Formats: sequence, structure tokens, C-alpha cells
Amino acid sequence: MNGEHKITSTHLDRKALIYLRQSSMAQVRHHTESTRSQYALADRAAEMGWARRDIEVIDTDLGISGKWGVAREGFTRLIAQVCTGEVGAIFGIEITRLARSNAEVARLAEFAAITGTLLIDPDGVYDPADVNDRVLLGFKSTMGEMELHVMAQRLQANKRAAAARGELRTPLPVGLVHDDAGGIMIDPDDEVQAAVRDVFAAFAACGSAYGVVDVFAGRRFPLRAYGGAWAGQLRWGRLTHSRVLGILKNPCYAGAYVHGRYTSRRTVGPDGIVRSSLVERPRPEWPVLIRDHHEGYVTWADYLANEKKLAANQTNAGARPPREGGALCQGIIYCGACGTPMRTNYHDDAHPGSACWGRADRRTTPSCRPIAADTVDAALPRVMLDALTGEQVALALDAAGEVASRHQRAGRAAELAVERARYDAERAERAFTAVEPENRLVARTLETRWEARLAGLAEAEQALEAAAEALPPLPGRAELEKLAADLPGLWHDPATGNKDRKRLLRTLIADVTLLPEPDRAKARIGIRWHTGATDELRVSRAAHPGTARRSPSPAVEMVRRLGPSTPTAELAAQLNDAGLVTGNGRPFDVKAVQWIRRAYGIPAPEPCADGEVSVAEAAGKLGCSAGVVYYWIENGQLTARRGPGNRLCIAWDAATEASCREHIAASGHLNPGARRTRPRKTPRCPAEQPQMPAPLASSSQQRAPRKEHDPNTPRQGWAV
Repeated sequence: MNGEHKITSTHLDRKALIYLRQSSMAQVRHHTESTRSQYALADRAAEMGWARRDIEVIDTDLGISGKWGVAREGFTRLIAQVCTGEVGAIFGIEITRLARSNAEVARLAEFAAITGTLLIDPDGVYDPADVNDRVLLGFKSTMGEMELHVMAQRLQANKRAAAARGELRTPLPVGLVHDDAGGIMIDPDDEVQAAVRDVFAAFAACGSAYGVVDVFAGRRFPLRAYGGAWAGQLRWGRLTHSRVLGILKNPCYAGAYVHGRYTSRRTVGPDGIVRSSLVERPRPEWPVLIRDHHEGYVTWADYLANEKKLAANQTNAGARPPREGGALCQGIIYCGACGTPMRTNYHDDAHPGSACWGRADRRTTPSCRPIAADTVDAALPRVMLDALTGEQVALALDAAGEVASRHQRAGRAAELAVERARYDAERAERAFTAVEPENRLVARTLETRWEARLAGLAEAEQALEAAAEALPPLPGRAELEKLAADLPGLWHDPATGNKDRKRLLRTLIADVTLLPEPDRAKARIGIRWHTGATDELRVSRAAHPGTARRSPSPAVEMVRRLGPSTPTAELAAQLNDAGLVTGNGRPFDVKAVQWIRRAYGIPAPEPCADGEVSVAEAAGKLGCSAGVVYYWIENGQLTARRGPGNRLCIAWDAATEASCREHIAASGHLNPGARRTRPRKTPRCPAEQPQMPAPLASSSQQRAPRKEHDPNTPRQGWAV
């Protein structure tokens, strides 16, 4: 081995790492000789002078690719030990076993040069600190990376060539199998066929992937296993939402051969590790798309319609599909003031409403107003059904026939263009294959012409596809006649759910706009039909729920007429006898009549008879508070009775008033002049006035001691 003289005692005193790696588990299982050769490097290290106890084998990366960005636990551990200076040499079967990335080999060589670690393979011993060895290591790592790229490119080129002819065999979805000749056919198993066809039938009926899952809640669905212990076998299990989406979005079920629907995309995570993920390409970017390649379960038009319906169901992407709520215009109503969609609110099932989305980000205008869903829902069905008169239906059917003919002519023109472009491309191909290979000048010209014809064919096919998407298939005349004749009954049928009514409404009406209206009691509704025509309605807004629950006008008028002279309880009985009810549909009681009196300011009848006064009136006459009068009544000093409404009525005459005034005059509380005052203290003579001490000169001086009282000397107090 070249360069053994580079191994010194310093290297032998440290570890020798034996790094093993193979690119896939298939290589580990089948290429056992390579694995055995790599394990034998431990014996080679012992022969070169390393002790057995200092030899460590790192084989955790067996079955992991060495390309850049792949997380390898063993290689990470190797780098860590090199950086700590524990490693004297790293053994590998070749430099490409360490890494297929020039950047990772360069990083390892940099760390090894700093710590004095050698890299050893069967060709020699390399010291990364030596510039010549460093260049040789870089050259080998570059060749290893290039080798990986060339091999992958060669294999992928062969696959792309086979896929362009529709001959590359790939795993097929359940319901499709390969025949003996390598073609694609429908699975001959009738049970599998029925299960797959039922998926498309259920989606056509319910219009959502979750609805298909509900249909298959009690049924099994087949799954063909690829890889593992059940490889190639058909297993039955539960149909999930993701599998329904996979079936509906797979163009193979529409008879198309597709290659390159998904591509690998690499991203760098926050931890610095490069991760690969599969992302779906848009349909115009598919490398290979061959329509009518084999028999399918649905047509290509059905596949495009299903794809469009799934996109319309994605609420996270801004779609607003019809749902089960009671608001018929949910998802198609817009604010005419600011132009934003209106959000449907369900405070309760009975009173849904729509509000402008602009309220969420403070973009509303003074004309942005919410509206009750009942206001719009009551007007739109009537307008829609009125539009479907006999004459209108006949005109619509004639127009539908004309549109269908126009669609057919436009589609036929695009098909003829594709047919012409395909003929030109095949003719150019025959001319290219007929030329002698040695005649390169002619062959080069014919090849350029063939490529131009192929580009023209691709453009014609794209134009045909665009025409098919822009002109969706129309229902037949018989279907339209049946729908128009039975539409009113279908709409009012109790079995028709809210979701079905919304879908039916959207077949005719494109969207609804709430236009600004100065009258707050009215609403202007703009309707845009799918034909492009517009209509405008002016309707009354629904009353506020509080206003709607108020008592009806006849009851209020009766209370207004009889209230001032009729007691409340008697008035409630008269309202019930007249057959009137409250706004909530209940019979009247005392509380309901009292609420009407307070709401409309209707006074109650006077509770006191002639010669009687109320507590407030008595207090006003006497000039005292009402509490004094209540006190006299509670203590029996004043006679009173309970009148209508449980109000107190006091029999009042001149004698009663005089007696009350006598009480007030004799009361020290009510009459301050009648209070008994205490005798004042006898004032002292000036000679007896105690002398006040002089003010203190400073805070440090002490107060004079207080003179103790002689118990034999009487205190001066009240005069007796």
C-alpha cells in the first residue's frame, strides 16, 4: 500500500475507525461480498499496527445513500470523534464509501487535517494536511459525485424514453392490472370493478370526498399491496378520505397514461438537514400524458369535472361549496358596498344571517349592512321558479341546443387540428427514419423538422384540452325538459335537503349582491344569472327579533283604549276573551299587560276612590316623606286599604289631616322645635379660667406634667 510511512506512533496510539456504507437495503441483502470486504478492513487495520481494542467499526449507515443532504447517523458520529482528536485513521473500501458529496468529503478532510487524522483506502494512505494528498482526495470525491450523477441520468433517460411511448411499467392503482403483453386493462375481478365504479357513482351523487367515505362506511374496499410481506396480494379494508382523493385525482382511471405527476423537492430544515419530499406538478407540467391509452372507468371529461368539483370544495383555498345550513345564498352572496363576500352566521338554526367579511379587517363602509338570510331566501326561489315558464323553458332549450352545436363545432375544429398535426409529425418521423445514418447533413435537417412537427402537435393538443375545459359538456335536451317540468315539485319536496336546494339554485344563479339602499327598512338584491343577465329586487327587511316578538297591534290598541280605566288583571282577561295572544303566541297575563303599559306609556286606572289619597299624595299634603306615612300605617296610627294593583289608599278628610299634623308637631324628629334640649354647662368666671402654658421653645423641651385631680374636690359639670 502506498504511503504506509505516513503512519506514525501518534496515529497508532489513537483509534482506527472502520466506516461501512452501502446505498440501499437491496445492496445489503444481495451484495453480501461488498459488505464482507468492508468488515475485513478491521483485520487490515490490525495488520498495520493498531491494537484490536482501538479498532471501532461504524456500520449504522448500511442501506443509506451517501449523496449530499441525506442524514447519516454513522457519518455524523465519525465527524464528532474526528473533531475531538480521538481518531488516528479512518478506513474505507473507497473514498466514495465515505460520501458521494464533494462538500462532505472536503469538510471531513478539513477536520482531519486539523486533528492529524489519516484517510486510508486500498489504494493508499492519505494525509489531509499534505496538499498533494488533499488534491487527490478532492479529485476522487469529485469523480464519485459525478459517477452518481451519470448513473442516475442514464437510468432516468431510459425510463423517460419508455414512458414517452407509454411502455414503462409502473405500479397501477386498484382496479387496473397489466395484461400478458404489458398493456393496462380493467381488473377482471367483478367485485373490485364494482367497488371502484361505486366510488365514482357516489361522488357524482354527493359531490364530496367525505360523502363517498360515508357511503362506504359499512363496506370494504380493495387495496393491492406493493412491497412487504403482502406484496402483490389484494387486501380489503376501510375506505379513507385520502384514498378517495387518490382515486378521483388519478388520471389512470380516465384511460390516460401519465408519467411524472410528482417530482422530488429538497428543502433545508432549521436543523440544517436536507429533506426530500414529493410534490404534485400542475397538469400542464406533466412530462408524459397520453390520453385514451387504455380502457378506463370514467371519461376524460368526467375526470376534469371531478377535478374541478374537488377544487371547488377546498374551503381553505377560498372555495365556498354548498353546505347543509339553512341559508340558501351561503357562498354566493356579496356586499355591493365594498365588493367583499358576505359571511354567513348561524346564531341559531331559526335566524341565520349574512354579514360583510370586511368587518374582520375594518374595511367596511357606511353602506355595508348585514341582512337576515330569510329576507333573501324568500325572494330568490320565487324569482328562479317564475323564470322557468313554458316560453322561457322552450327558449332555454333552443339556446342550449345552439350552444351544444357551437361547442361541438369548436371541439371538432380543435380535434381536426390535432389530427393534422399528428399526421405531419408521423410523416416527419418516417422521413427521418428512412434516411441513411451516414448522411448526417440530411438527417440533421429531417430531425429538426421532426422536432418542429412534434412541437406543433403538442400545441394542438394543448389547444384541444383548453377548448374542452372552456366548453364543458352540456346536459341533453331530454334531461333539461325533465328537470324543468319537475323543478317546482323538486324544490318544495320535504325530502330535498338544504344542500341539494343550494346546488339547484347555483345551476341557474351565479351570484347575489346586496346593493346599497338608503331606506333601512328595505333591501336591494342584485341577481346575476349564469347566462349573463341580471335582475334587481327590492324587498322589505325582516323585523328585528325583539320587534317581531312584540305584542300585535290590535292588543296594543285595546290596552291603549281600556287601560286608563280598567284594572290590569281585568284587562288581561278581556284580551284573552277577545282571542288575542302575545308576540310569543302565549295568552295574556298581568305581567304581559304591565309590560305593554310600560312600553307604550299607558297609565293604569286610579286606585283610590273619592275621599281617598295615595301615600305619595298624603306625604305631599303634610310636607313629610312617604316613609313617615308608611310608618304610621304599619303602626296603626293611620287607616289604609289595598286598592287595584296592590296600592295603598288612605281615607282622607280634615280630621285625618289635623291628626297627622298634630303627630308631626309633637315629634321631635319631624319638628326640630319640639325637641328637648339638654341644659348648657355653667360658664366659668375669668378668674377661674386656667392659664394656658406658654408655647414650647423647641421640640426638645418637655411638656408640663398634668396636674392630678383631687378626689375630694368636686368636678365642674352640669349646673344643678
